[in-house]
Amino acid sequence: MCGIVGYIGTQAATDILLAGLEKLEYRGYDSAGIATVWEGEVHCVRAKGKLHNLRSKLEQMETPAQIGIGHTRWATHGKPEEYNAHPHMDTAMRVAVVQNGIIENYRELREELKAKGHVFRSETDTEVIPHLIAEILKNFPPSPSSSSFLEAVRQAVTRLEGAFALAVVSADYPDELIVVRQQAPLVIGFGQGEFFCASDTPAIVSYTRAVLPLENGEIARLTPLGVEIYNFAGDRLKKQPRLLNLNPTMVEKQGFKHFMLKEIHEQPGVVRASLEAYFNNVEENVRSPINLGLPEDLYTDLEQIHIVACGTSWHAALIGKYLIEQLAGISTQVHYASEYRYAPSPLTSNTLIIGVTQSGETADTLAALAMEKERRQGKEAKYEARLLGITNRPESSLGHLVPNIISTLAGIEIGVAATKTFTAQLMAFYALALDLAAHRQTVDKETLEKIINSLREIPKEIESTLETQEHLSEQLAHEFAETQDFIFVGRGINFPIALEGALKLKEISYIHAEGYPAGEMKHGPIALLDAKVPVVAIAVPGSVYEKVISNSQEAKARDSRLIGVTPVKDGEAGEIFNDLLPVSYVEELLSPLLTVVPLQLLAYHIAARRGLDVDQPRNLAKSVTVE
Repeated sequence: MCGIVGYIGTQAATDILLAGLEKLEYRGYDSAGIATVWEGEVHCVRAKGKLHNLRSKLEQMETPAQIGIGHTRWATHGKPEEYNAHPHMDTAMRVAVVQNGIIENYRELREELKAKGHVFRSETDTEVIPHLIAEILKNFPPSPSSSSFLEAVRQAVTRLEGAFALAVVSADYPDELIVVRQQAPLVIGFGQGEFFCASDTPAIVSYTRAVLPLENGEIARLTPLGVEIYNFAGDRLKKQPRLLNLNPTMVEKQGFKHFMLKEIHEQPGVVRASLEAYFNNVEENVRSPINLGLPEDLYTDLEQIHIVACGTSWHAALIGKYLIEQLAGISTQVHYASEYRYAPSPLTSNTLIIGVTQSGETADTLAALAMEKERRQGKEAKYEARLLGITNRPESSLGHLVPNIISTLAGIEIGVAATKTFTAQLMAFYALALDLAAHRQTVDKETLEKIINSLREIPKEIESTLETQEHLSEQLAHEFAETQDFIFVGRGINFPIALEGALKLKEISYIHAEGYPAGEMKHGPIALLDAKVPVVAIAVPGSVYEKVISNSQEAKARDSRLIGVTPVKDGEAGEIFNDLLPVSYVEELLSPLLTVVPLQLLAYHIAARRGLDVDQPRNLAKSVTVE
């Protein structure tokens, strides 16, 4: 969740660190800081709030230091105040550390170190790390030519419990930057006579595309001469960097006011990318027209599917459940990953476990998958773990944990509130459901061909929706800038879209919003309705259209202002809805790919109208790497 950047080389470190932190702002943060080593001292500058506060401080104390670490903090232990901001230092101010993650045994370590005379200045778990390193360094004579610093950090991390990524510098070792990974992402970048580290690649892609993601339990020593990788036991490892396929312009706004708006408009391209990668023409002699590259034993005798996910990915998984059950006829359950780990379903035979996470680093989802992998290990064949990941980052921790990955191909998403990555996850589920249906022959080839051909029309339909919705949503947003509550309703495959619409509005506008199955309103939530509570109803012609219209009538009878997301502009719908956010006519099965778009735009424009930070909403982080 926190952002880490580190640099050692021939340039002034401060500007590079600040630029890297700016590229990581999307991860969410409440304070920031950097530490550089210059003339035998660690120079640490921290500030509460946005990065411009830190930049203002740094402009008053420029340093030509060529090594440093930077951090944007999302508070876990301790309030979002400057004294809790990273980097943290030891008592003598000789060691500086930045961390992403949580140290679970920090209380015991803190008491132990305080008993030895260490003075703590923050409420954070991170601060135990520099004190612990400094304590261990007492056993080594300071010598810039030795590996004492590396060894001290190595010994320190073996005493840490939890999930963490670290970057460490010391005034006594001015030519060494030590980085560590244990269950939290960290990547090393290789430049021309300079080296970088970061929580995520956007921070360093402007400087290099040669990167090496650290694995769990690895520690690296970066010096002006190169990079050395070790495991926590101290064994030297041989590793090779790889080239990133990421253009720096992908992390620019390209004329849009916000990244979120840009990413909403990128959704037609995301759908096209999935269609080109995974969907083929239906052929008589080919078992499946879907090319996911999954092994045959994943499909064999498949009886059940469990999906674990969080947030927006959980909503995508609910639609995935609908598709898999209706097309492939496989019983599917969707679980909150944060709950599944502590109350797992009973072991069932021939079960596929799917983890859905945009970043591939979501701690709860990874923990749930790891638990499932472990508890099925050594069981008889029918209980063996069949694991599949759906992610936008196949090189992530998820990619190392599970043997099978569906890459969603959305490209980097900067806005904290997921938009195009949600649509990309839906496309992954359409592909998977159709693939399973083809293997199980639950859908004939004619129907498969019809669905795939209809999917190929979706990008232009999203483009049409964007053209008509942009102005409508913006105009409508003016009337809801002061609204305090919203209700979203849908049925069938569009019930999860109601949940997603409510989540988007909550995330970026801070308006209380709830999503409900439309038929459940009369079972309690209808008591909330009055003229001050607008209701957004998703009404798509199909199996539940008349039911949604009927449920909408019930809301209107309670004086709620009704907003209809529907392709129907006349008849009963035209009379009931006070406002229309029209979408194109498509098959009900495919409608979520369209109905989500006006809800994204409505949330965006209401938040923008309220003058809020759309791309970096308060308290949220893009990649939730702690439980």
